[in-house]
Amino acid sequence: MLLHFYKFQANGNDFVIIDEHENSFPGDEKTIARLCHRQFGIGADGLMVMRFSEKYDFLMQYFNADGKPAEMCGNGGRSIAALAYFREVAGKIMRFEAADGVHDARIEKEISRRLFDVSLKMQDVHEIKEWSDGWFLNTGVPHWVHFVDDLDAVDVEKQGRALRYDERFMPAGTNVNFVKIEKEQLSVRTYERGVEGETLSCGTGVTASVLAAFLKTGKKISSVRTRGGDFQVTFEQIDEGFQNVWLRGPAEKVFEGTIVI
Repeated sequence: MLLHFYKFQANGNDFVIIDEHENSFPGDEKTIARLCHRQFGIGADGLMVMRFSEKYDFLMQYFNADGKPAEMCGNGGRSIAALAYFREVAGKIMRFEAADGVHDARIEKEISRRLFDVSLKMQDVHEIKEWSDGWFLNTGVPHWVHFVDDLDAVDVEKQGRALRYDERFMPAGTNVNFVKIEKEQLSVRTYERGVEGETLSCGTGVTASVLAAFLKTGKKISSVRTRGGDFQVTFEQIDEGFQNVWLRGPAEKVFEGTIVI
């Protein structure tokens, strides 16, 4: 079977996207893992399927690079919104379903026919726990946020893997973010569950890091730098957590093609 696909990246977090308005995708866990494999497939941090929705512009189904489904991906959500606009499935303002609920998205600017400035509204955040060594938040998927003084000195692979399987977060485990607070900006490195390694950026992780930094300092630091690029995160605090949380950054169509599955 020939499968048409799109490859998108959002601040270095890259995805294979299948648009079911063009062709169906009967892929199983093994097929998805192969398509995401960087040596034997297309190569990606995750795979998404843009499915039909009866209520909204589309439904986003997300899978990690290991082929297992995940609730949400912030950079993935911004990328699939850019594709929906590119493919004229939706306009500049859209609403779509994901496993963690309904999301709004906006194309803030079409920088070129392949590069878009995209804002994604995240779910309200209510699940927050503080320990002496950091914060745990669920921003669509679980994230552990650990603050450090020297981000370059962190062994993200080793320390991230150990925290990912920490007994506090079992059985599902967690994503892990190492964060340095600077004057007007956060710097973040993330170990992603499902990818099982460091990615160049993580949208839900950046969001969790901004909220945790506010809990730690009382300051709204909206600017975030990752190894893949820069983000803006805005939010409102409420008694039981945070609402009106928006993640903004670029999303780019890298290429499209067909592959035999």
